[in-house]
Amino acid sequence: MKHQLNKPITKLFYIFLGCLLVVSCKGDIKKEATQKEESKKRPNIVFIISDDHAFQAISAYGGRLAEVAPTPNIDRIAEEGMLFDNCLVTNSICGPSRATILTGKYSHQNGFIDNTIGTKFDFKQQTFGELLQQAGYKTGVLGKLHLGDTPSKGFDYVDILPGQGSYYNPTFINEEGQYQLEGYTTEIITDKAIQWMDSVKSEEQPFMLFLGHKSPHRPWQPGPNELGMYENVEIPEPETLFDDYSGNREVASLNYMSISEAMKMEQDIKITAQPQNGFTEEQQKQWDSIYGPINKKFKKDNPQGDDLTRFKYQRYMRDYLASVAGVDKGVGQVLDYLKEAGLDENTIIIYTSDQGFYLGEHGWFDKRWMYKESLRTPLLVKWPGIVKPGTVNTDLVSNLDFAETFLDIAQTEIPEDMQGKSILPVLAGNTPSDWRKAHYYHYYEHPSEHDVRRHYGITTYRYKLIHFYYDMDVWELYDLQKDPSELNNIYGDPEYAEVQEELHKQLEELRIKYEDNDSLNQQFIEEYNEKVKKNPLIEYWKLSPEEMQKLYHEYLKNRE
Repeated sequence: MKHQLNKPITKLFYIFLGCLLVVSCKGDIKKEATQKEESKKRPNIVFIISDDHAFQAISAYGGRLAEVAPTPNIDRIAEEGMLFDNCLVTNSICGPSRATILTGKYSHQNGFIDNTIGTKFDFKQQTFGELLQQAGYKTGVLGKLHLGDTPSKGFDYVDILPGQGSYYNPTFINEEGQYQLEGYTTEIITDKAIQWMDSVKSEEQPFMLFLGHKSPHRPWQPGPNELGMYENVEIPEPETLFDDYSGNREVASLNYMSISEAMKMEQDIKITAQPQNGFTEEQQKQWDSIYGPINKKFKKDNPQGDDLTRFKYQRYMRDYLASVAGVDKGVGQVLDYLKEAGLDENTIIIYTSDQGFYLGEHGWFDKRWMYKESLRTPLLVKWPGIVKPGTVNTDLVSNLDFAETFLDIAQTEIPEDMQGKSILPVLAGNTPSDWRKAHYYHYYEHPSEHDVRRHYGITTYRYKLIHFYYDMDVWELYDLQKDPSELNNIYGDPEYAEVQEELHKQLEELRIKYEDNDSLNQQFIEEYNEKVKKNPLIEYWKLSPEEMQKLYHEYLKNRE
């Protein structure tokens, strides 16, 4: 026989249960309202990262190019926010820098140490994208990512260039696959950024956009609206354009990245009768209207020796700076959109590059070195109500800190395994007393086309200690106060004996802190050698055109 509950007791039970439900519902509603209120307080994040944009080519930083090639829109971020004078990268090369930004970890921890053919970022690992999603942000990644693969998680919106991408008529990859658009890549990416932000703007949910520009990466192809804009401008030369690498700097002379020797006449300088790859007829016609007369004059003048180097420098800089002008225009359009949409007061704008770049300093182009121009990257941040307009900061900050900063902005927990520190207090003008006094760097891509040796080292506010290893054992020390251009290696100088000893100590402390060591170095070298055995195309600069073409077709077939 089934038992029947006493009716008065049953009635009391249901009244009690109802009260619990009401209290619970009120709690859920209150919690939801609180979360919505917090979302309103948390800003949108627009992170703009260009490729190979040297701080010397941003007029807010001053220098020899500021007057001849101003960047008024990027400068707006500095005028309305903070300019960082000492933002240093952990590994000065495209993919590894982005991997560090995504993970908040050094290359040896996130697994993406170089850009050799076939290298892929492991998107199974933790990135700031998925952590922002968990914190309630809508996330997007757009444009150049250059990590060998497409994000499998962490971003609600994915629309990226494959590999290096192209300047004109680019191919994109989204969740549906590959597709191609006609036009100039910088302009297309800018339009896509504005469209996505406009589609997700909300009072209830903040967004984070990782906006990656290809420009001004090699081969520096200006857009149709910037072609020829510097043709009548004489670009000032750096004092070290004809550096002879004296001053106990033998390692610096062993590279292959000089404007005089490594810069290619056809690809880089555009002295060629061949059409540009992938251009439409109309695009080629406009291109030829600028470069046709340049080619004709070059053949007539036939410069040689130092005159040829100077010619190549002018051509390089005119194309590079015109490419930068396209990025600057795009930044202005993003800033204008945010203001017109009423989003500017609650949006943090960050502009940076994946690393620094050489604009003729030491006779070079490209990056990779731990020397100033490639180690130091631009960083400008605007955040109304938090960042004081027109502020210049000199603290040692790093791309290692970006992920932690995004999470701190989102008011969510920063994982303990991330190796950087949030710069949020720095932005607010309250740099912590225990902020880093030294920065650790490690570059791995050697052998490589540019032949920059593997090295690691430490940078303080005044000194820089570098160790070149693998096929050599060379140390360099620079006094950045007395020798800002790093022209005199004083390692072993008795006058700096105590400084040298202290820097060695600090270097080892940082290597222990970040869990980097010689055993890992050897492991990565052995892994590189095995990769080359399996795919000789990795060392493509050693191959003849016929060998390269054959191996490249085999590589593509294997990928398919």
